[in-house]
Amino acid sequence: MKSYEPFAMDIKPSSTIRHDYNTFSKLCHETQAPIIVTKNGEADLVVMSYEAFQKMLARQRLGMMLSDVDREISEGKQLRDFEETFATLKKRIEDA
Repeated sequence: MKSYEPFAMDIKPSSTIRHDYNTFSKLCHETQAPIIVTKNGEADLVVMSYEAFQKMLARQRLGMMLSDVDREISEGKQLRDFEETFATLKKRIEDA
């Protein structure tokens, strides 16, 4: 599993999108990182490929779930059995 690496964001003027959308789109897909789009020299938008956006949302959801688990542990709640949980996850993956 790949460890978290902070994004090294490119910065592009808005004219890049207007004048050469295909190249801009290709850059978004190749880098899989957000690109800051400027307007009149100031940051205006952040653009990324749909796939990169979906991965970002998945990481965010996972972080929220892990936070919930940490809270449950600190509250002394009963932990789920590992073998049972793993079997349930495996079945969900196989059924998908």
